[in-house]
Amino acid sequence: MKLLIGLLTAATTLAFGLNIQAADKITIMVGGMDKQIYLPAKLAEQLGYLKETGLQIELLSEPSGVNAETEMLSGAAQGAVGFYDHTIDLQARGKYTESVVQFSHAPGEVILVSKAAAGSIKSPADFQGKTLGVTGLGSSTNFLTQYLAAQAGVKESQFTTLAVGAGSTFIAAMTQGKIDAGMTTEPTISRLTSTGEAAILVDLRSVQTTEAALGGTYPAACLYMTNAWVKSHKEEVQKIAGAFVKTLQYIHTHSAAEITEQLPADYYSANKQLYIEALESGKEMFTPDGVMPTDGPATVLKVLTGFNKAVQGKTINLADTFTTEFVKAAK
Repeated sequence: MKLLIGLLTAATTLAFGLNIQAADKITIMVGGMDKQIYLPAKLAEQLGYLKETGLQIELLSEPSGVNAETEMLSGAAQGAVGFYDHTIDLQARGKYTESVVQFSHAPGEVILVSKAAAGSIKSPADFQGKTLGVTGLGSSTNFLTQYLAAQAGVKESQFTTLAVGAGSTFIAAMTQGKIDAGMTTEPTISRLTSTGEAAILVDLRSVQTTEAALGGTYPAACLYMTNAWVKSHKEEVQKIAGAFVKTLQYIHTHSAAEITEQLPADYYSANKQLYIEALESGKEMFTPDGVMPTDGPATVLKVLTGFNKAVQGKTINLADTFTTEFVKAAK
């Protein structure tokens, strides 16, 4: 009997321990792990900074930011790496999330025009009747494409939006003529422009070009979580924020070649030098400290209000869409 009780006790303890371990695991969904705009996520893992937190953190990849958002809202993940604009769109729908580490202050995206459509698309005003590629419907690439079209006087009903993902699927859609133009990021941009298959129409890779196109600083890639989870897990959020701030500092103090050496080979297997050159020219999109740009949230709200029916007419409390508490403490 004593032996049986002992075995049962041990089994219960083991099961309880496993449950605690499972509950302690923090999953972060990334809207396309190999996209350069989300580089801090994988780099933090590769450098060992996430492990140093003492937390059990798992990074998982989804094709687009909207997919990562869905996984987080369903409870399958505790955080999402995507664009800040989702926090505003979600608040308009009654769901409160906030950026806790702001990775970038520019989208790092461009609209590419295929070689076949180059003669008929000279600006967003020419989107009428065209098929435009985005990573996913409801994604930030979709948001920005709709805004640029609206600003040029083209209604959403006047063009077709097609979800084609990024990387090889985007490239295939463009080279096979399924899309005339589309918004994407590095390394997809360089892979298409280097072969002459596409040309850049709108460039949102730097703060300067973004301000010219969107009228202000547009904070983009970030780690965001539900406000409720952040409030109830401040210790964990602080550790995660510290790891990402350290990663952003690494990006700003190392060359693109040094950073690339830290990444898995399949991130640049198509052309390593091309990847390094793209990263070197695009590094300025990243913030050095994870802090939200002061004028950024207002610009994003203005952009979303320009076309997003869910946001139009709603009162948005921007203070609830981001926090600098954790990144400033990490500094």
